[in-house]
Amino acid sequence: MAAFPNGLDNLNDNTYHYSMDQQPLLQAAPACPDSEGKRISSETLFGERREVVILHNGREYRLRLTQNDKMILTA
Repeated sequence: MAAFPNGLDNLNDNTYHYSMDQQPLLQAAPACPDSEGKRISSETLFGERREVVILHNGREYRLRLTQNDKMILTA
């Protein structure tokens, strides 16, 4: 595992390895007005809660805010 000059290693917050010099494999396609999804702010979605349950195809998924205010979706 390579170390950066500041002493940090090359793991992101989710412990996936990445390299600062890698180029993205895919370029994002420009968004078409009719293909944009509905946008909901996380404040609207969560309100005062730290977790919401999403029902999809008869299955419950939990979307949670971490202590670092990142979102995690689990089945």
